[in-house]
Amino acid sequence: MAAGRAAVLGVLLLSLANCSGQGAGGGAGPAAQVNTVTEGNTGSARAPDPSPAASSTPTVGEQGALDLYAATRPGLISPVAKGFLPLVYVPNSESGTVDVIDPSTYRIVRHFRVGLLPQHVVPSWDLKTLWVNNNIGNSLTPIDPRTGKPGEPVPVEDPYNLYFSPDGRYALVMAERNNEFDLRDPHTMRLVHSLPVPCRGINHGDFTADGSLFLASCEFSGHLVVVDWRVPKVRHVITLTPGSMPQDVKLSPDGTTFYVADMTRGGVWLVDATTFTVDRFVRTGRGAHGLYVSRDSRELYVSNRGEGSVSLVSFAGQKVVDTWRIPGGGSPDMGGVSADGSELWLSGRYDGVVYVFSTRTGEVTHKIRVGAGPHGLCIYPQPGRYSLGHTGVFR
Repeated sequence: MAAGRAAVLGVLLLSLANCSGQGAGGGAGPAAQVNTVTEGNTGSARAPDPSPAASSTPTVGEQGALDLYAATRPGLISPVAKGFLPLVYVPNSESGTVDVIDPSTYRIVRHFRVGLLPQHVVPSWDLKTLWVNNNIGNSLTPIDPRTGKPGEPVPVEDPYNLYFSPDGRYALVMAERNNEFDLRDPHTMRLVHSLPVPCRGINHGDFTADGSLFLASCEFSGHLVVVDWRVPKVRHVITLTPGSMPQDVKLSPDGTTFYVADMTRGGVWLVDATTFTVDRFVRTGRGAHGLYVSRDSRELYVSNRGEGSVSLVSFAGQKVVDTWRIPGGGSPDMGGVSADGSELWLSGRYDGVVYVFSTRTGEVTHKIRVGAGPHGLCIYPQPGRYSLGHTGVFR
């Protein structure tokens, strides 16, 4: 959340009448059913039902168990992305620019202007395009990953964050200030359907193992919503404890548990991916924000923006097993894991830098000065068969 939005936080954190649930101590009650949802006036009362896609089939790991990230191991770059320049794209929200870094030299090799308040750089489902989400600029700027150069911006209303349906049929825009879940054509970005959501500040999310449902966080009202994007319709609303500010969402490799970062409570909620009830809360550090899966699918990296650290949560034990700290402090925010898994790159939201951590030692090996307000940086290309969006969620 940008610093300028803090002024409206008190109003936005009000409980919504149609979002019922309980929250006491370290957990929350069962998800509430949402029986009616107002359909957006887009000329279509119902989005078409997509057919199953072979590419969305879950993968298995070396031991034969389900591992949603088995196709994202080092060396498994898709044939589509082979030959793309390995680069790191940093959207500078306050500068309205993108800095492009060569990860082999840790130097900026290109700098260009985009729309107002760029939030994230997002790989397209087909891996062929990167999209810069210009939130206030109401546009998406395409980048050709073969050259690292931008194209002409495409008008899109309120694109805070961007995801793609697992079958590649839709681009899913998290219209944060409009409180809408917008389905668009993944190539032209033409609006297909707009779904109002019964919460405030929808921004991050992830899909169930079968890809049928999308769990999204609502930052300003402390809710999670479960969206059946095929209909589309909100199926469940989960109310977290008062004062919660949910952020990034990531599904465990075995598909059983959603991890949801909570910036004000300083940790991650564990949500059952079948019943959509909150199991428990794991404390990591102040300002828990971004979530990234290690290349071996064993650990979840949690960036703690308020205390300048990264927590490592074991998927097997569902507990913190290590903490990496930035010498002198910092504000690690969004980013991703390098293609070979040896580095974790995170933007320093309030420091105007990018941090590079060694995943072997946990040490910060590089600090790279960039523009003002760096946010959702994207390392590209990365291993994976297709992209689900955000700064690089691949399966």
